[in-house]
Amino acid sequence: MIAYDPENVFAKILRKELPAQIVYEDDDTLALMDIMPRAPGHCLIIPKSPARNMLDVSEESLACVIKTVRKVSRAVMQAFAADGITIHQFNEDAGGQVVFHLHFHIIPRHLGEPLAQSSAQMANQDELRANAAKIRAALSQS
Repeated sequence: MIAYDPENVFAKILRKELPAQIVYEDDDTLALMDIMPRAPGHCLIIPKSPARNMLDVSEESLACVIKTVRKVSRAVMQAFAADGITIHQFNEDAGGQVVFHLHFHIIPRHLGEPLAQSSAQMANQDELRANAAKIRAALSQS
């Protein structure tokens, strides 16, 4: 397996070298808005420890990430009145991984609405900021 690259975009966000719309943070994980969302409220959960993907993450770090995935998923469901949640997680090129730092996608879903295709176009920052605030508000109520 290829080694972890500490210059990936999520590592830079964790070091505060790049900006992000943060939704939630604890000692082990960070939740942030996806800058190319497939639906309003699409966010990402990453571990703070370096892990390329599910194939090399420690069990302890993975357990922390999954707890945050569940916590943020519940808030996303509430914040966007979603009927369900799609969770994506990709590993290596052949598995569809693009950024090589473990991350889970949380995408709110509504019945009858198809999932938007991946886009190379970045979302409006004001919209991302507003969606992040909705999720943070839902988290504060839980």
